[in-house]
Amino acid sequence: MVSVTQQPAEPGAAEAGSSGRLGFVVFITAAAALGGFLFGYDSSVINGAVSGIQDRFGVGDGVTGLIVSSALLGSAVGAALAGRFADRYGRIKVMKAGALLFAVSAVGSMLPFSAWDLAFWRVLGGAAIGIASVIAPTYIAEVAPTRYRGRLASFQQAAIVLGIAISQLVNWVLADAAGGDTRGHLLGLEAWQWMLGICVVPAAVYFVLSSTIPESPRYLISAGRLDEARTVLAEVEGKDADTDARIAEIQGLIASDHRPRFRDLLGGRFGLLPVVWVGIGLSVFQQLVGINVIFYYSSILWQSVGIDQSNSLLISFIGSVINILGTVVAILLVDRIGRKPLALIGSAGMAVALAACGWAFSSATGSGDNVSLPDLQGTVALVAANAFVLFFAMSWGVVVWVMLGEMFPNRVRAAALSVAASAQWIANWAITVSFPSLSRWNLSATYLAYAGFAALSILFVARFMKETKGVRLEDMG
Repeated sequence: MVSVTQQPAEPGAAEAGSSGRLGFVVFITAAAALGGFLFGYDSSVINGAVSGIQDRFGVGDGVTGLIVSSALLGSAVGAALAGRFADRYGRIKVMKAGALLFAVSAVGSMLPFSAWDLAFWRVLGGAAIGIASVIAPTYIAEVAPTRYRGRLASFQQAAIVLGIAISQLVNWVLADAAGGDTRGHLLGLEAWQWMLGICVVPAAVYFVLSSTIPESPRYLISAGRLDEARTVLAEVEGKDADTDARIAEIQGLIASDHRPRFRDLLGGRFGLLPVVWVGIGLSVFQQLVGINVIFYYSSILWQSVGIDQSNSLLISFIGSVINILGTVVAILLVDRIGRKPLALIGSAGMAVALAACGWAFSSATGSGDNVSLPDLQGTVALVAANAFVLFFAMSWGVVVWVMLGEMFPNRVRAAALSVAASAQWIANWAITVSFPSLSRWNLSATYLAYAGFAALSILFVARFMKETKGVRLEDMG
């Protein structure tokens, strides 16, 4: 895992400077966060393709869950390897490698020979997702001034939700152009194949933009490229900054670093340090509320309660727009009211919304392709599902990623972040692979279980989560 030790803030350098300098920092942050866009696009685009894949290859709920969740297995591998490669070859080269993996995966997923062939390409794309999930936050943490760190770190989540929204829009447009059927043909291929293949376009953009931004000053200094590091520091912190002093300071921090080891995390009452358990808890609760069910399966979810395929994709796109709006709210509030209040508000809102969904889905009638909800319950389900997305986006969607980058002490940050991120991928996989079968068994009970986890997260945050607003990374303990 990449070491993400943040350099100490200097009030006269890190927080001062022209608006032009801040504009440059915003640009390079946004370019790096484009990996998050691909993260969101590639992980969510499968949503619109699920029904077409099921019909094309004749697979059931279990295999469908494996295909959709297979990307998450690749994500765990990509996340584990990205840090080592980034420390050896640099952040920018690893970003480019991730972009290439995205592109290859998109082409392979568009032209699969079988369900298992498709799963392989999804695993490859998942590896790129894992790379993006590590490299973008690392790079942003290493170039962001302390004053703006929360908001700039939120760019990653903003890019993810934008990628989700664009993928849903593309899915709806392609399905509509194919006559409302994801198996309809467009230019010789079925609509669902185009859905998966179009990811090659943002992958190419990511590759180009990653070629235009500077390497991380921390990596440059660790590699002995001091002149280049001095240039980048001047661009990021301002020409009046004492770059020689900053380089000496970063060299001292690098010299005091050691390669993260799992045993560094041991020492608490239950094996791991308490702060590591809190990080794991935040990661797991973020997934146990079932948010990725909305992002991965919402089209077949709405079809399962009587909404036709084209309209189900439109509803999914609307939910993605709400996701963006909620993320904007979180970005505006995370450095103002703090991480903990946002998480508590989000948990309470999600618990109520998910419980309402569970109640509404309990009224579904019919079976197979002839399922419907009464008008009242149908309206409640739509409103509650979108309210759930809003409360998640304005809280846990941003807060967890910000917290994982901030909450751990310097000496264990990289190793602890690796463990917490792995727990998140595992929980994500478990929810994703189980939903098709659980929803077939009892959709209402499934959503009530997610509501229960949201309610439990209130108690977890209130008892264990510590506020990190305004605290320097060096002061985390």
